[in-house]
Amino acid sequence: MPVQQLNWQKPSYSNAEGGSTCLELSTGAGDARHLRESDDPDTVITTNTAKLRAFVLGAKAGEFDHLL
Repeated sequence: MPVQQLNWQKPSYSNAEGGSTCLELSTGAGDARHLRESDDPDTVITTNTAKLRAFVLGAKAGEFDHLL
């Protein structure tokens, strides 16, 4: 399915301050999970549930803080 036809979801608070930039998520065929930034919708990262979960848990734990 083309990325334009996926059902993209973004957090409800993304527009609370008038901003439109946020991370959008969509499910794909099988275990595919797609991510994109709302301000660059043509660039899509595809992964699976286990890898996305590991990334989110790592981000919450501060594993990537040294990159900022």
